[in-house]
Amino acid sequence: MKRKPSLSILLTLGSVVCLAGAVTYNVSQMGGANKKSQPKIPAQLSTEIRAAQAPSVVVVEAKAGQYQALVKGYGEAQARYAISYAAEVSGRVKSIMSGFESGKLVKKGEQLAEIENISYRQAVAEAKSNLAQAELDLLEEQRTGEQALIEWQRSGLSGEPSSPLVLRKPQLAAQQAVVENAQYSLHKAQQDLHKTVLRAPFDALVVARHIQPGSYLQAGSTVAELYSTDRVEVEIPLSAQQWQNLPRLSNSELSEKAAAKWPVMLYSSDGSASWQGYVIRVEQHVDSTSRQRSLIVAVDQPFQAEVSLFPGTFVEAHIAGATLDNTWKLPASAISQQGEIWFIDDNNQLNKVAAKKVFENAGSVYVRAIADLASVKIIKRPLSSYIVGMLVTPKVEG
Repeated sequence: MKRKPSLSILLTLGSVVCLAGAVTYNVSQMGGANKKSQPKIPAQLSTEIRAAQAPSVVVVEAKAGQYQALVKGYGEAQARYAISYAAEVSGRVKSIMSGFESGKLVKKGEQLAEIENISYRQAVAEAKSNLAQAELDLLEEQRTGEQALIEWQRSGLSGEPSSPLVLRKPQLAAQQAVVENAQYSLHKAQQDLHKTVLRAPFDALVVARHIQPGSYLQAGSTVAELYSTDRVEVEIPLSAQQWQNLPRLSNSELSEKAAAKWPVMLYSSDGSASWQGYVIRVEQHVDSTSRQRSLIVAVDQPFQAEVSLFPGTFVEAHIAGATLDNTWKLPASAISQQGEIWFIDDNNQLNKVAAKKVFENAGSVYVRAIADLASVKIIKRPLSSYIVGMLVTPKVEG
């Protein structure tokens, strides 16, 4: 016999169902009330809110202008002439002058050292004797020839002799050659004697001396290392881009325009010294290793400058270049690590373009202006997080 559920259980289940329905109704009513209470934001107000929330960026006004390019290069100062000065005759070193020491400057023609010359004096005397004898023999041969001619004329024979030996013409020519040879022998002996005195071939710096008093020299032995002091030259390798920023001048034009020299400033590696130089010539070949072409800069009288420019000094060259049109002058920081320029369009949105860098100078970089943008706001310090189209608030730097 089945038992019917009790009245209390039925009442409890009914209460639960009513309570669940009431809760569901209230939640649905509250949701509808919230949707009705949210106001609709106008589109213009939304844009203003976005602009207010846009990050601020520092910009600089860039205007296309005309600037003179500055090309920078590096090189080592070298003496115009650098030679290993060698003896031309053999002998023992008799004496060395006090000024012939490494580090000292000597004038052209100044005596450096002397080689014992007794054998060379004897050679000169012998050559003089040989020349005198040859000249005497020539006079005798001339007299003999004249006598032969007289005898031929007295013979009554007509025409020329059957052999030139009759009038001694070959003998005379041979003796004239002997005299000429004796003259050259004397000249050479005198030159050798003159070369026993070693003299500076040009105004020079003595870099090293390789002889001592009593040293024996063979012809060709190195006496000293000498650097000329009238001028130093610096070879500056330049890239193809750098050559495009320089005036187009040939070596012949550089020679013709000596009065208006192409100026170049040279600076020491630490920037403590500077020298005024000029372009003396341009190389007409590309180095097979560096694939660059060089420009040669000269500095006259480098040892007479306020700070001497010594051969071997590494320098930075600042070369005055051509005048460039349609160029922007920007802070160096305006170029991103990717080599790009970030700028702001008319809607205050970010955009970017590859930088066509021309040259740099004193913390500024000069780039080709963007086409159709004579004036534009450039981001001074672009960040890696920037995105094209991103809305920003520009602050122009004064």
